[in-house]
Amino acid sequence: MSALIICHACDLVHRLDAVSGPARIRCARCRAEILRTTEASIDTPIAWAMSALVLFIIANAYPLVAMKVSGFTRLTTLLGAALGLYDQGYESVAGLVFFTTFLVPLAQLGVLLWVLIAIKLGQPRAEPIASLRLLEPLRPWGMVEVFLLGALVALTRLSTLATIVPGIGLIAYGSFMLMLSSLVTTTPREQLWRWIAQSRS
Repeated sequence: MSALIICHACDLVHRLDAVSGPARIRCARCRAEILRTTEASIDTPIAWAMSALVLFIIANAYPLVAMKVSGFTRLTTLLGAALGLYDQGYESVAGLVFFTTFLVPLAQLGVLLWVLIAIKLGQPRAEPIASLRLLEPLRPWGMVEVFLLGALVALTRLSTLATIVPGIGLIAYGSFMLMLSSLVTTTPREQLWRWIAQSRS
């Protein structure tokens, strides 16, 4: 049975037959990628998701950095950084940091894990499938990489004024970024729907 796929770049409509194996299909007009599937087992993204969840918990339970100035040591966590910005009067920045570095990655991870486990159990019910619609608008708002880059730049500058000791939270958050990237890479939208169709057959 053929399926219609619209190119997100130029809106050209393509008619494709069922894809049985790994594929990477590009638009006939603008060459943008319109479909990508892999041979990866569903166990692979579930393992990535569980690992990412553990790292996310560790990253928020332990300090990101320890700053030593004049004999005093200050510790901060990811949520503590957002609260610190809020207390200093930067409410909008604090809200943006909380939304893009905590809420969005957690929601993205939760939705993917819920869908993958439902498919693995052979019970892709309406609720987890409907939640897939949240993934596409959420993905651009997940700014884990931007936060880490900004944090590293800030810590490098602060190292001239104080002693900076990276904490377990910072290492765990960096590892979480890598895990989440691997998870997103192995779960494109087309691959998720392919697994759902296989579980129903």
